[in-house]
Amino acid sequence: MTEHRIETPLTRLVGVRHPLVQTGMGWVAGPRLVSAAAEAGALGILASATMTVGQLRAAVREVASRTEAPFGVNLRADAADAGDRVRIIVEEGVRVASFALAPSRELIARLKDAGVVVIPSVGARRHAEKVAAWGADAVIVQGGEGGGHTGSVATSVLLPQVVDAVDIPVIAAGGFFDGRGLIAALAYGAAGIAMGTRFLLTSDSTVPPAVQARYLAAAVGDITVTTKVDGLPHRMLRSELVEALERSGRTAALLHAVRRAASFRKLSGLSWGQMIRDGLAMKHGRDLSWSQVLLAANTPMLLRASMVEGRTDLGVMASGQVAGVIGDLPSCAELVDRIMAEARATLTVLPGRQA
Repeated sequence: MTEHRIETPLTRLVGVRHPLVQTGMGWVAGPRLVSAAAEAGALGILASATMTVGQLRAAVREVASRTEAPFGVNLRADAADAGDRVRIIVEEGVRVASFALAPSRELIARLKDAGVVVIPSVGARRHAEKVAAWGADAVIVQGGEGGGHTGSVATSVLLPQVVDAVDIPVIAAGGFFDGRGLIAALAYGAAGIAMGTRFLLTSDSTVPPAVQARYLAAAVGDITVTTKVDGLPHRMLRSELVEALERSGRTAALLHAVRRAASFRKLSGLSWGQMIRDGLAMKHGRDLSWSQVLLAANTPMLLRASMVEGRTDLGVMASGQVAGVIGDLPSCAELVDRIMAEARATLTVLPGRQA
């Protein structure tokens, strides 16, 4: 393959060949996908929130056995065992720690003291300013087009706000899938782009083929944002569960939630009391219905049902809007090479510019 390189503050910061990031998607970003993305020259990021501490260490070692390229681990800053996970990152020599929620000043300092690059993900300018002031090395900023829990501000509006507000590298997420998008992000002042759905839809992804087919068949209008699952805006494919919850009143929604919670209780081993306590702990001051409390506690299992078991009737399929314009399953190597070739070609046709 032809090597099309574009050096940016991101490539220099983490030592990857290309300014591309494969995001840490729960149940999706495991060792196979992460190592394939890293070998292709992108920054692959393991999703640790759906792993036990022991599974995380094993996954980190498996990635390291597959590639010598830098990679990262994504973790929740509010997890009770976040300290144990940070210790694994440090002990195993992981290059990057990324966070779904803003880490504390102390957690950032602990990682930086150990030589780990800290890259939180944010959805608002004020959050970027906060973590930058606390010492974060870079930040991933996701616009409303992005999959999973997302905001309402489009990337094209949010990205320049954040770029102008902080003096650390900014990585753009939400709505990216090709080389044209990379150049657009760089023109806004970003140091690279982060993609989830595009890497989910590769041949290196472990997502069941039938589920990938659902993504490939989706039009842009088939991807919606709902608060009916756990009370937060959640971008996902329309599915049997989502449609049922959207149509249901509180009583019917509770029946749907109880039925699905009963199935997931068998898989997770949680008691009804534990599930309710976990769901209540996730309220964070929000006015959740009892159906949302149950589903909030089971959100990881809702994702697992689709992304691991292939049960799209029982689960949810987090998705960026770009699923509506993606139509193939290249390998990570083919995808990265294609994006970088498109980026260089785009530069050559810009007025007054030559690659």
